[in-house]
Amino acid sequence: MKHFNRTSFFMQDLSRFSFGITSAIITSLALMIGLNEVSNPKLSIISALLLIAIADNISDSLGIHIYRESQSSNAKKNSNVYTFSNFFTRLTVILFFVMLIIFLPLEYAILSSVIIGIFLLSLLSYLIAIYQKTNPYLSILHHVGIAIVVLITSHFLGQLITGMFNI
Repeated sequence: MKHFNRTSFFMQDLSRFSFGITSAIITSLALMIGLNEVSNPKLSIISALLLIAIADNISDSLGIHIYRESQSSNAKKNSNVYTFSNFFTRLTVILFFVMLIIFLPLEYAILSSVIIGIFLLSLLSYLIAIYQKTNPYLSILHHVGIAIVVLITSHFLGQLITGMFNI
């Protein structure tokens, strides 16, 4: 009888969601911060997030599906699970951010989204590092650091674009 390894099972489950949650957090937060500079930021942000929730999400999910199919036969077997897990994880995270934008004043919605997004990214980094027996704090610092660079760049890019095309 095969020995059941609960940690391995948990990490296999976690790997189904890790790409989707990371992509949804960083893309959504960067978009919110970058579009905060336009003339009607709330409508622009909601529209862009919903477009990402569908179009970009389907594109990434298909990319994961094709990537998994191009791997070993064991990876092919689980390609649909990873595809749908990615799609629904991204959709859930993005729709949560959309709800914050709809129901909170924009400044609070963006700040809340950044805090929640960084927390989720930190938690994911921590769990992966613990499983891989690496330093979780370095993992968190590395992943959150990259996310912060993307967010800061998005902020300044939004300002630059608004300044250049102030229509």
